[in-house]
Amino acid sequence: MFRNEPRCGTCREKESVIDEARHFVGMYGLRPLGGTLQSDDEEEREHRVNARNARRELNEVRLPELPDPADVRKALRPRAATVVSDPGTSGSGTSSPSTSGGTSATHAAGASATRTAGTKATRAAGTNATRAQATRPAAAPTETVDVAALESRVTGLLDQLSAIDAQMNLIGEPVGLAARARVSDLEKQRATVLRTLAALEKARIAATG
Repeated sequence: MFRNEPRCGTCREKESVIDEARHFVGMYGLRPLGGTLQSDDEEEREHRVNARNARRELNEVRLPELPDPADVRKALRPRAATVVSDPGTSGSGTSSPSTSGGTSATHAAGASATRTAGTKATRAAGTNATRAQATRPAAAPTETVDVAALESRVTGLLDQLSAIDAQMNLIGEPVGLAARARVSDLEKQRATVLRTLAALEKARIAATG
Protein backbone atom coordinates (compact mmCIF):
# COMPACT_ATOMS: atom_id res chain seq x y z
CA MET A 1 0.00 0.00 0.00
CA PHE A 2 1.43 3.35 -1.08
CA ARG A 3 1.22 6.49 0.99
CA ASN A 4 -1.73 8.76 0.14
CA GLU A 5 -3.25 6.03 -2.04
CA PRO A 6 -7.07 6.06 -1.76
CA ARG A 7 -8.51 2.82 -0.38
CA CYS A 8 -12.02 1.51 -0.87
CA GLY A 9 -13.97 -0.74 1.45
CA THR A 10 -12.83 -3.84 -0.46
CA CYS A 11 -9.18 -2.84 -0.03
CA ARG A 12 -9.61 -2.35 3.70
CA GLU A 13 -11.33 -5.74 3.96
CA LYS A 14 -8.47 -7.50 2.15
CA GLU A 15 -5.89 -5.70 4.28
CA SER A 16 -7.63 -6.93 7.43
CA VAL A 17 -7.45 -10.52 6.11
CA ILE A 18 -3.69 -10.16 5.58
CA ASP A 19 -3.21 -8.56 9.01
CA GLU A 20 -5.14 -11.39 10.66
CA ALA A 21 -3.00 -14.03 8.93
CA ARG A 22 0.21 -12.15 9.83
CA HIS A 23 -0.93 -11.94 13.45
CA PHE A 24 -1.70 -15.67 13.51
CA VAL A 25 1.70 -16.82 12.23
CA GLY A 26 3.48 -14.31 14.46
CA MET A 27 1.61 -15.37 17.59
CA TYR A 28 2.56 -19.03 17.16
CA GLY A 29 6.11 -18.42 15.91
CA LEU A 30 5.44 -19.87 12.45
CA ARG A 31 7.28 -18.97 9.27
CA PRO A 32 6.26 -15.63 7.72
CA LEU A 33 3.67 -15.30 4.98
CA GLY A 34 4.71 -15.78 1.39
CA GLY A 35 6.36 -18.61 -0.48
CA THR A 36 4.85 -22.07 -0.26
CA LEU A 37 1.38 -22.65 1.16
CA GLN A 38 2.19 -26.17 2.39
CA SER A 39 1.26 -26.80 6.01
CA ASP A 40 0.17 -29.82 8.02
CA ASP A 41 -2.16 -27.64 10.08
CA GLU A 42 -5.46 -26.85 8.35
CA GLU A 43 -6.00 -23.55 10.17
CA GLU A 44 -2.52 -22.29 9.29
CA ARG A 45 -2.96 -23.28 5.64
CA GLU A 46 -6.35 -21.54 5.53
CA HIS A 47 -4.78 -18.29 6.80
CA ARG A 48 -1.97 -18.53 4.24
CA VAL A 49 -4.35 -19.19 1.33
CA ASN A 50 -6.67 -16.35 2.36
CA ALA A 51 -3.72 -13.95 2.70
CA ARG A 52 -2.38 -14.90 -0.74
CA ASN A 53 -5.79 -14.42 -2.38
CA ALA A 54 -6.31 -11.10 -0.61
CA ARG A 55 -2.86 -9.87 -1.73
CA ARG A 56 -3.60 -10.85 -5.33
CA GLU A 57 -6.93 -9.01 -5.30
CA LEU A 58 -5.27 -5.92 -3.80
CA ASN A 59 -2.72 -5.91 -6.59
CA GLU A 60 -5.52 -6.13 -9.14
CA VAL A 61 -7.54 -3.21 -7.77
CA ARG A 62 -4.58 -0.88 -7.21
CA LEU A 63 -4.68 2.25 -9.31
CA PRO A 64 -2.45 2.09 -12.40
CA GLU A 65 -1.24 5.63 -11.71
CA LEU A 66 -0.98 7.20 -8.25
CA PRO A 67 -2.88 10.47 -7.73
CA ASP A 68 -1.18 13.70 -6.83
CA PRO A 69 -0.68 13.87 -3.03
CA ALA A 70 -1.87 17.49 -3.05
CA ASP A 71 -5.18 16.45 -4.64
CA VAL A 72 -5.60 13.69 -2.05
CA ARG A 73 -5.02 16.09 0.84
CA LYS A 74 -7.46 18.58 -0.68
CA ALA A 75 -10.13 15.87 -1.02
CA LEU A 76 -9.66 14.73 2.57
CA ARG A 77 -9.70 18.28 3.97
CA PRO A 78 -12.94 19.02 5.87
CA ARG A 79 -15.23 21.23 3.85
CA ALA A 80 -16.47 24.51 5.28
CA ALA A 81 -20.15 24.91 6.02
CA THR A 82 -22.17 25.73 2.91
CA VAL A 83 -23.98 29.04 2.91
CA VAL A 84 -27.57 28.58 1.86
CA SER A 85 -29.05 31.72 0.39
CA ASP A 86 -32.63 32.76 1.15
CA PRO A 87 -34.80 32.25 -1.98
CA GLY A 88 -36.73 35.44 -1.09
CA THR A 89 -33.70 37.70 -1.32
CA SER A 90 -34.35 38.56 -4.97
CA GLY A 91 -36.59 41.60 -4.62
CA SER A 92 -39.14 42.86 -7.15
CA GLY A 93 -38.05 45.48 -9.65
CA THR A 94 -40.79 47.84 -8.42
CA SER A 95 -39.28 48.25 -4.94
CA SER A 96 -38.17 51.67 -3.93
CA PRO A 97 -34.40 52.42 -3.92
CA SER A 98 -34.30 52.91 -0.15
CA THR A 99 -36.08 49.62 0.49
CA SER A 100 -33.86 47.74 -1.96
CA GLY A 101 -30.71 49.18 -0.40
CA GLY A 102 -31.81 48.30 3.12
CA THR A 103 -32.78 44.78 2.10
CA SER A 104 -29.45 44.19 0.33
CA ALA A 105 -27.50 45.39 3.36
CA THR A 106 -29.54 43.15 5.66
CA HIS A 107 -28.98 40.08 3.49
CA ALA A 108 -25.27 40.85 3.17
CA ALA A 109 -24.94 41.09 6.94
CA GLY A 110 -26.88 37.83 7.36
CA ALA A 111 -24.68 36.00 4.86
CA SER A 112 -21.53 37.28 6.59
CA ALA A 113 -22.85 36.11 9.97
CA THR A 114 -23.70 32.71 8.50
CA ARG A 115 -20.20 32.30 7.07
CA THR A 116 -18.65 33.31 10.39
CA ALA A 117 -20.83 30.89 12.33
CA GLY A 118 -20.01 28.06 9.90
CA THR A 119 -16.27 28.72 10.19
CA LYS A 120 -16.45 28.74 14.00
CA ALA A 121 -18.45 25.50 14.01
CA THR A 122 -15.91 23.82 11.74
CA ARG A 123 -13.01 24.94 13.92
CA ALA A 124 -14.79 23.81 17.08
CA ALA A 125 -15.48 20.38 15.57
CA GLY A 126 -11.82 20.00 14.59
CA THR A 127 -10.68 21.02 18.08
CA ASN A 128 -13.04 18.53 19.73
CA ALA A 129 -11.86 15.74 17.44
CA THR A 130 -8.22 16.55 18.26
CA ARG A 131 -8.94 16.48 21.99
CA ALA A 132 -10.78 13.16 21.65
CA GLN A 133 -7.81 11.63 19.86
CA ALA A 134 -5.42 12.94 22.50
CA THR A 135 -7.44 11.49 25.38
CA ARG A 136 -8.19 8.17 23.70
CA PRO A 137 -6.41 5.32 25.53
CA ALA A 138 -3.68 3.49 23.69
CA ALA A 139 -4.71 0.29 21.96
CA ALA A 140 -3.68 -2.96 23.58
CA PRO A 141 -0.79 -4.79 21.89
CA THR A 142 -1.89 -7.27 19.25
CA GLU A 143 0.88 -9.74 19.94
CA THR A 144 -0.71 -11.05 23.16
CA VAL A 145 -0.65 -14.84 23.17
CA ASP A 146 -3.93 -16.60 23.90
CA VAL A 147 -2.76 -19.40 26.18
CA ALA A 148 -6.05 -21.31 25.91
CA ALA A 149 -5.95 -21.27 22.10
CA LEU A 150 -2.28 -22.25 22.21
CA GLU A 151 -3.02 -25.27 24.41
CA SER A 152 -5.86 -26.28 22.10
CA ARG A 153 -3.50 -26.22 19.10
CA VAL A 154 -0.91 -28.25 21.01
CA THR A 155 -3.54 -30.90 21.79
CA GLY A 156 -4.55 -31.09 18.13
CA LEU A 157 -0.93 -31.40 17.00
CA LEU A 158 -0.27 -34.17 19.53
CA ASP A 159 -3.25 -36.09 18.18
CA GLN A 160 -1.92 -35.57 14.67
CA LEU A 161 1.52 -36.81 15.77
CA SER A 162 -0.04 -39.95 17.28
CA ALA A 163 -1.88 -40.62 14.02
CA ILE A 164 1.36 -40.27 12.03
CA ASP A 165 3.19 -42.67 14.37
CA ALA A 166 0.33 -45.16 14.09
CA GLN A 167 0.55 -45.07 10.28
CA MET A 168 4.33 -45.57 10.39
CA ASN A 169 3.96 -48.53 12.75
CA LEU A 170 1.30 -49.99 10.46
CA ILE A 171 3.62 -49.81 7.45
CA GLY A 172 6.56 -51.21 9.41
CA GLU A 173 9.63 -51.95 7.31
CA PRO A 174 8.89 -50.39 3.91
CA VAL A 175 9.04 -52.75 0.96
CA GLY A 176 8.88 -51.28 -2.50
CA LEU A 177 9.04 -47.75 -3.84
CA ALA A 178 5.47 -46.83 -2.86
CA ALA A 179 5.96 -47.88 0.77
CA ARG A 180 9.28 -46.04 1.05
CA ALA A 181 7.76 -42.90 -0.46
CA ARG A 182 4.86 -43.08 2.00
CA VAL A 183 7.23 -43.49 4.96
CA SER A 184 9.34 -40.57 3.72
CA ASP A 185 6.23 -38.38 3.48
CA LEU A 186 5.14 -39.38 6.99
CA GLU A 187 8.60 -38.58 8.36
CA LYS A 188 8.43 -35.11 6.81
CA GLN A 189 4.99 -34.53 8.32
CA ARG A 190 6.26 -35.72 11.70
CA ALA A 191 9.24 -33.35 11.56
CA THR A 192 6.95 -30.43 10.67
CA VAL A 193 4.61 -31.20 13.58
CA LEU A 194 7.56 -31.44 15.98
CA ARG A 195 8.90 -28.06 14.81
CA THR A 196 5.48 -26.50 15.28
CA LEU A 197 5.19 -27.99 18.77
CA ALA A 198 8.60 -26.57 19.66
CA ALA A 199 7.53 -23.11 18.44
CA LEU A 200 4.30 -23.31 20.42
CA GLU A 201 6.21 -24.31 23.54
CA LYS A 202 8.46 -21.26 23.14
CA ALA A 203 5.38 -19.06 22.76
CA ARG A 204 3.82 -20.61 25.88
CA ILE A 205 6.96 -20.03 27.94
CA ALA A 206 7.14 -16.41 26.76
CA ALA A 207 3.47 -15.86 27.60
CA THR A 208 3.56 -17.41 31.07
CA GLY A 209 6.94 -15.96 31.99
